[in-house]
Amino acid sequence: MSERVERVRGFCLALPEVEERLSHGAPAFFVRGRKQFVMLWPDGHHDNHFPHLWCAAPAGAQQELIAEDPARFFRPPYVGHRGWLGVRLDDDPDWSEIAELCGDAYRVVAPKTLVARLDSGPPPDTPG
Repeated sequence: MSERVERVRGFCLALPEVEERLSHGAPAFFVRGRKQFVMLWPDGHHDNHFPHLWCAAPAGAQQELIAEDPARFFRPPYVGHRGWLGVRLDDDPDWSEIAELCGDAYRVVAPKTLVARLDSGPPPDTPG
């Protein structure tokens, strides 16, 4: 398994009640097995022939991040209209930022009780 997959997996599975399973042939992460918050495309998808992920994003974040750095962020197909964000993982990504984006995506879809548990516990491991 690639380093990218292992890193994203580590960030996501460190969050409360997260499960991983394949969705459309790609690793995907779900809260309580129902609400998807990250989908990883380690070998690219459709027209994006570079490693990337799609993640749920807080309101307005998609537009803000794409405007700030359109070479790194994009509006993904299928879920972009719901505010999800596409993030390139090639060219030495900032893994601390990726961990933060995965955490933000979790907060968008997780029930308030799980977000409260996350906020009251020790922070999930982040890259060093």
